[in-house]
This record gives sequence, structure tokens and C-alpha cells, in this order.
Amino acid sequence: MKGKWLALLCLLPFTLFYLAFQIAPLIWIVVNSFWSDSMEAWGLGNYQDILTSPFYQQAITSSLKISILSSLYGLIIALIGGYSLHQIGNGKLQRIIMSFTNMTSNFAGVPLAFAFIILLGLNGCITLLLRKYGLLGDFRLYSIDGMILVYTWFQIPLGLLLLFPAFDGLKKDWEEASALLGASRIRYWLHIGLPVLSPALIGTFVILLANALGAYATIYALTSGNFNVVPVRIAALVSGDISLDPNMGSALAMLLVVLMSAITVIQQWIQRRSYLNAR
Repeated sequence: MKGKWLALLCLLPFTLFYLAFQIAPLIWIVVNSFWSDSMEAWGLGNYQDILTSPFYQQAITSSLKISILSSLYGLIIALIGGYSLHQIGNGKLQRIIMSFTNMTSNFAGVPLAFAFIILLGLNGCITLLLRKYGLLGDFRLYSIDGMILVYTWFQIPLGLLLLFPAFDGLKKDWEEASALLGASRIRYWLHIGLPVLSPALIGTFVILLANALGAYATIYALTSGNFNVVPVRIAALVSGDISLDPNMGSALAMLLVVLMSAITVIQQWIQRRSYLNAR
């Protein structure tokens, strides 16, 4: 009993920290999102303005497009990379790659933006090389396609770290047995491999989506806040000099919370119905 109380006492600083920096700000955001500065009244005015404004609709659409596509691309590349790493076995090469992946998973924000500006900016070294040989086309780093490329880059290491342990659930005997029964590798993956990995794939996709929806530093450093996505709009509303309206920013933040909560609920429902959790 004494050890239990000691453990609870040790958790007290963490609990206070969590309440101060997670629960209290969330309550503040929820309450203030219903106060409209323009109407000077409580209600759904902020949400109505957001959902009827083409400017905010564009921010939401751009955020969803960048987040969904970068998460999907990152998941596919991480799936291929995780399988390849699993196939080479527990050797020195695997440890080196996983260490490098762990390091690059933290390579985001301003350093990542600076790296892409040097490589693919208007006068980046790769941009000049591709332009010289006429291979650049209409690609611009500061367009939505460029943002998807940047986001995909920092999604890949995180996706690989999350997916790689799931491949331990694939038994080599299953692949050998399916081959003996005449199944091709494609049929093996469609009927065995992907169903077994589906909970990990869905969970990883949701985490990558949340990671992309909340990303701020990278896109702000690349575009100086001139790209219309939800995190940039929230920052402008909370700390901007011209469009200062923290209550509207709170409403935008709550829309993100509701969106991610809905996605998480759907993910949990799909996982319960997945092959791995079927009774």
C-alpha cells in the first residue's frame, strides 16, 4: 500500500503538468470558441463565419488535401521500406538504417524548410539542374504540390518507425504455406499480409494525418505564413497584428479537434471489424 501511494505521489508532477498545459488550454479554447467578437455575444457565430467564408474553406480544403495525400504517400513508402528492412534481417545494415530513420524523424520545422529551399527553391541546386535540362515542368516548391512533397518527406521516417514492428506479426511460414498451395505473392498480400497489417496501417495513417494537420513550423518557414492552411490561420488569428481574433482561432482549433476525433472513432471502428480482431 505504501508503494502505491509513493507511485501516485511520483505521478503528481506529471498530472499537474498535464492539467496545466493540456486540459486547461483545451477548456479555454472550447469556451472562447463560442464568443464572437463581431457580434459581441455567445453562440455559434465563429463557426458560422468559418463554414461560410471562402477564405477559411480554402484553408480547410488545402490542409486536408496536403495532409491526406502526404500521409498516404508516406504510408506507402514506409510500407515498402518496412517490408524491405524486415526482409534483410537483424543485421548491421538494418540497425544503421533504423538509427538514421530515428534521427530524420526529428528533422522537421525550420531546418527541413531551409534544406528544401536550398535544394528545390526558386534558385535551388536541384531546381537549376532540372531547369537546365528542361525537366522541371510546372513544379514550384511553394505551390500545393511542393507542400505535399515537403510534408511527405517528414512523414516517411515517422511512418517507418511506426510500421516496422508490425512486420514481426507476419510469419514466414504463412508465405511458404500459401506458395505451396499455389497462391501468388499478390494473392498472399491481398488475403494474408495486408489484412494482418491493416490495424497497424490504419493506426499509422491516422497518426500521420494528425501530424500533418497540426504541422506549422515547416510551412511557415517556407512561405512566411503566406500559404493558406489551418495552422497558419490559427497562428495569424492568435498572434497576428492585423487580423487578431483569438476566439475565431479557438473555433478553428476546435474544428480540427472534432475532425481528428471523428477520424479516430472511425479508425477504432474499422480496427474492431478488421481481420486481426475478428472473432
